[in-house]
Amino acid sequence: MSFNVTEARRLVIKVGSSSLTTVDGGISVQALNRLVDACQQLRGRGTEVVLVSSGAIAAGLAPLKLDRRPQDLAAQQAAAAVGQGQLLAHYSRAFGHHGAEVGQVLLTVEDLIRRATYVNALRALEKLLALGVVPIINENDAVATAEIRFGDNDRLAALTANLIHADGLILLSDVDALYDGPPQAGGKPIAQVARTEDLNGVTLGPRGRAGIGTGGMVTKVEAAQIVTAHGIPARLTSAANAERLFDGEEVGTLFLPRGKRRGARSAWLAHLAHTKGRITIDQGAVSAVAERRRSLLAAGITEVTGSFEAGDVVEISSPDGQVRARGVSSFSAEEVRAMRGKKTAQLAQELGEDYQRPVIHTDDMARVEVPA
Repeated sequence: MSFNVTEARRLVIKVGSSSLTTVDGGISVQALNRLVDACQQLRGRGTEVVLVSSGAIAAGLAPLKLDRRPQDLAAQQAAAAVGQGQLLAHYSRAFGHHGAEVGQVLLTVEDLIRRATYVNALRALEKLLALGVVPIINENDAVATAEIRFGDNDRLAALTANLIHADGLILLSDVDALYDGPPQAGGKPIAQVARTEDLNGVTLGPRGRAGIGTGGMVTKVEAAQIVTAHGIPARLTSAANAERLFDGEEVGTLFLPRGKRRGARSAWLAHLAHTKGRITIDQGAVSAVAERRRSLLAAGITEVTGSFEAGDVVEISSPDGQVRARGVSSFSAEEVRAMRGKKTAQLAQELGEDYQRPVIHTDDMARVEVPA
């Protein structure tokens, strides 16, 4: 199976800070212009492009007279606040030379997992694309906390691709492909990843060069795995190869899709959510939840571990301990312990009518792939 970007109806393209910056840490206008020109190749053929771009912090270094990326969070946020406007101005000018308009969309991962903001983000992006605008998405670094340190633009791009049902995710960095080990130590490029097992033994490198980027290869591979598990192919290569890639050449590493298409919220639940506890269910409930995609009812629960509140994400496991799903609990751990094994009518009689609800609704649940 192959993935020809020239045939894609809609693509999410993520570019890292290391691909847009100069040696001294500022934005490379030349590199940004080359990227925009390459994106216009796709747009000229009718492909809708959503660009997830890092670089706000790097763009803010020079205006703030900083000679390197700051280490403390407050200074990073200040640089991002100043740099985001600079970065958007560069994109606006570069796309403007092609007669195209850009629109800024600042998001955090949380914006794509809460119901209300998830829907609003989707509507905004769909409308921008319908109007022929190029959405420029970035992590909202000026207000982000832990996300700023973990390369979440890679994961944000993956969730965005799921959100807008993209035909593919393109990850552009300063490395031309995924290697099975350090290139300087004889590592070889990997042309294709069809299964998770294909990554066994692969050594993933550290964070971006000169400390400018935050994600490194680890989060790029993680982003590729998120979208492929949800039916979307991904390709990883360097920004320098963008023009060749968008012209139809098979450069870099192709990650083949292996799952069914689902939304960003489902992708977050399945791959990124921090779980606060575990609910073990009987075999009948496993069949209902994992196979027939039903909500989890209290009657099928046999054990509750951990401490969690209503709204927290928990694992759902089969009697043998295998995680079959993750979901947002409607009740606290203490409440679920009191509810476990009881039928709906019994719950209403003993605890009240509010406890007749599913412990985890199917809309708040993501099933987990079970290895063959």
